[in-house]
Amino acid sequence: MDAYCMKCRAKREMKNAKAIKMKNGKPATQGVCAKCGTKMFRIGKA
Repeated sequence: MDAYCMKCRAKREMKNAKAIKMKNGKPATQGVCAKCGTKMFRIGKA
């Protein structure tokens, strides 16, 4: 899955992506950037 990396300032592939649920109950996906290892977050269904 692709997500925007804040450190690279570009859309990158997300490694170790896992579906989570935010505090308000909406779905999201959390993982790490394949290039720099920064934590990535994408709101919406995976």
